[in-house]
Amino acid sequence: MLIDIMYGGIYMKTRKSFTIDEIASIRPNEKIALVATINDEGLPHITLLTSLLALDDTHMALGEFSKGVSKEYFKKNNNIGFLILTMKMDMWRGKARYTHSAKEGPEYEMFNEFPMFRYNTYFGINTVHYFDLIEANEKERLPLAAIAKSVVATLSSKWAAKQKKAEKPLDTPGFELFNRLDALKFAAWIGSDSFPKIVPVLQAKASDPGTIVFSPLAYRDELLQLEEGTPVAVYALTVKMENILTRGIFKGYRRYAGVKLGMCDINWVYNSMPPVHGQVYPQIPLEAVKDF
Repeated sequence: MLIDIMYGGIYMKTRKSFTIDEIASIRPNEKIALVATINDEGLPHITLLTSLLALDDTHMALGEFSKGVSKEYFKKNNNIGFLILTMKMDMWRGKARYTHSAKEGPEYEMFNEFPMFRYNTYFGINTVHYFDLIEANEKERLPLAAIAKSVVATLSSKWAAKQKKAEKPLDTPGFELFNRLDALKFAAWIGSDSFPKIVPVLQAKASDPGTIVFSPLAYRDELLQLEEGTPVAVYALTVKMENILTRGIFKGYRRYAGVKLGMCDINWVYNSMPPVHGQVYPQIPLEAVKDF
């Protein structure tokens, strides 16, 4: 069943189930699959979990092969948002609710039969996490023309949005990653329905090590829903799977060098890459190991 949902003055088609063709399209591991969760402080978090797939028309699952905080988050707050982008550049976004986990069963065997895990010398899937589909948008295509205009607008004006700050949350590699032309970026925030929402912001750039800016020319209707003071997570990813997650406070839209830009003040940075996930900024003091 299709439902019309209004987003910023336009209607987007959503449904409560996947079609047979969609189930097949999002099944391969060779895709970008992002899961947005809510952390213990009620703030948005984004994780790359390429194993996410649809089991049938109303149920989803993902296989855990490396430990990360996102799995603990959705066990405590069951609401998640997801974005799946296939190799054909088809995209689905939606909401789901965590139900349970298992360390055996048909889905456990299915995940470990996938080539990515079956022939992996070091690790396979150790746990399967299950979700009920709450809502999914119809298949989307990235609006490349709008994204190109938005990238040009951001690049031409981000210098004017540069802030002078003592703290530098993004180190040099992180700053450079956010400004690479081949880096994909995605923003997430908590909607009024208490579900995380993910929106592509490929145009986002770091104007300085503590600030991310973006033109709202692409995904305008959704991005203009962002209100000043909203906590926002922004995730950057390259085709080589280099990635980093930032979080901060959205400072609203203002004009810089004649261009309207949204601005996010970074106050937290997280290394999302295995094998060691962890907080990068603010730095966590090292503690001596006393018990072995």
